[in-house]
Amino acid sequence: MKAKSEALRDAATGRKSAESARPKAGRKRLPHAERKAQILKTATEFFADNGLTAQTRRLADECGISQRLLYRFFPTKEDLLDEVYRQEILGVFKPTWFAELQDRSRPAEKRIILFYEDYLKVTLTRKWLRLFMYASLSEARMAPDYISAIVTHLMEVIVREVAEEKAVTLPDDRTALHEMGWTLHGAISHYAIRRHLYKASNILPEQKVIAMHVRTFMVGFESMVQDYADHLD
Repeated sequence: MKAKSEALRDAATGRKSAESARPKAGRKRLPHAERKAQILKTATEFFADNGLTAQTRRLADECGISQRLLYRFFPTKEDLLDEVYRQEILGVFKPTWFAELQDRSRPAEKRIILFYEDYLKVTLTRKWLRLFMYASLSEARMAPDYISAIVTHLMEVIVREVAEEKAVTLPDDRTALHEMGWTLHGAISHYAIRRHLYKASNILPEQKVIAMHVRTFMVGFESMVQDYADHLD
């Protein structure tokens, strides 16, 4: 009986050791690049839902890894946020959009409408907008950097292309060009905010709303430039 009991105990101990040696669920060893991409994907959703001030300990739990392992891939939270910015905010912008907006083989209105249809679909998504809004409320440089690197250049291109087509002389003041551009870009960006964050403005098709804003901008363009010139007199 004693021998049998010891055998049963040894067998049970062996099973326990074998079970403890198995990898835990969610902790499968992945190649470095694959694990890093997985962390970044989870981090993007995590910060979009919880804001940029959310703790990395909670993020590590979401990733199914230890906080120590998280910091092996991203030594500081700032490093992680920088990568989120590069890939998820800046990275989704298509450089080809600038070339397409300046392709004068098509009317300016058509070019701008096509651009904003794609921009709304690719960039102004719920995830992107939430990240951008949280970045705007924090001390992170994401939002200001994106505006200075991308949006101001984008608005200058749009304003100059419309002015060229309408044979309108623009002021030398680039700040004025940016403000003119914001009347369109701001309207469409706020439409995306209403649609994705406020859960409003979901009745009309996006294409109709974009066309409406672009045509309003085109029709009022000459008056807008003239108003600026009149205020200088």
